[in-house]
Amino acid sequence: MKLLVTGGAGFIGSNFIHLMLRDGARMLSEGGFDGLVNLDKLTYAGNPNNLRDLERNPKYRFVQADIGDREVVSALLEQEDVCAVVHFAAESHVDRSIDSPEPFFFTNVIGTLRLLDCARAHWRKLPAERAASFRFLHVSTDEVYGSLGPADPSFEETTSYAPNSPYSASKASSDFIVRSYFHTYGMPVVTTNCSNNYGPYQFPEKLIPLMILNAREGKPLPIYGDGMNVRDWLYVEDHCRGIALVLSRGVLGQTYNIGGMNEQANLVIVDDVCELLDRYVPRKDGRSYKEQKTFVKDRPGHDRRYSINCSKICRELGWKPLENFRSGIEKTVRWYLDNLQWCDDITSKRYQRQRLGL
Repeated sequence: MKLLVTGGAGFIGSNFIHLMLRDGARMLSEGGFDGLVNLDKLTYAGNPNNLRDLERNPKYRFVQADIGDREVVSALLEQEDVCAVVHFAAESHVDRSIDSPEPFFFTNVIGTLRLLDCARAHWRKLPAERAASFRFLHVSTDEVYGSLGPADPSFEETTSYAPNSPYSASKASSDFIVRSYFHTYGMPVVTTNCSNNYGPYQFPEKLIPLMILNAREGKPLPIYGDGMNVRDWLYVEDHCRGIALVLSRGVLGQTYNIGGMNEQANLVIVDDVCELLDRYVPRKDGRSYKEQKTFVKDRPGHDRRYSINCSKICRELGWKPLENFRSGIEKTVRWYLDNLQWCDDITSKRYQRQRLGL
């Protein structure tokens, strides 16, 4: 199986690529694993340094291009004899979608549509046996389901969509496009909807890495509203293992929710991060990093609670998270503390200058 991974220089995509190049032969044993091509436009969140250690790996190839470039995508699918597309590429930050919605719809809706069209044309040209094993896996989010109250049941695969931000609306649109290609064209698609990911290589505008870096630099730790917005926190490698399972064994046309089985309020997450930093890199004045917490005006349309019921993937495919939140957050904090140069390249935008050869 040769994979085309879109958005592989981003947070979840780069973790997936590392996992596949380490364990892909075992995880995709039924179809084999012949390597992958990483197609990434390298927007602000795409960082080549995430995959620097793989540059000489014979099973890895990087191509810088837009998923909406039909000519490039079609050529890659044919030249590389691709057997599966794993589609991560997306604009994904809610705050940015509120400030400027249009890029989210160009990438997440039009980009997904063009990628699907190219993949469908490639699939239809394949010999019958190869066509039967072809897959298009679309990676989506729990935010398409909307917001939950404290006592509401968790999101299931059958939960009605109710997106509340331009970002989640664009992802909901792409989910529907993927669904339509299965029902209209019989295209072999599967979709995953995940909860909040955390772990290595996450862009520092997201909650956990932002708190780690701001704390270390003596800056305020900004918390929206009262800090009691609840998310289901999923360690990124557990998510990637779930994607690999759905890719190899998921039922065509189906959706699989992947969650961390760990609901925590944002305020609790920040306190946990501060406590770990207090232990690993205490402040020189002996005070806790918690004193840097600052409550800021809530963002518009801020969903109160997300919760994923992931019993389907557990029951049908035998998946379960290997990390609980305590083990996952410790690994995450340690990774950022051990990779401060990577963090500095991000915050100084040095990685963007390196990308442009400046």
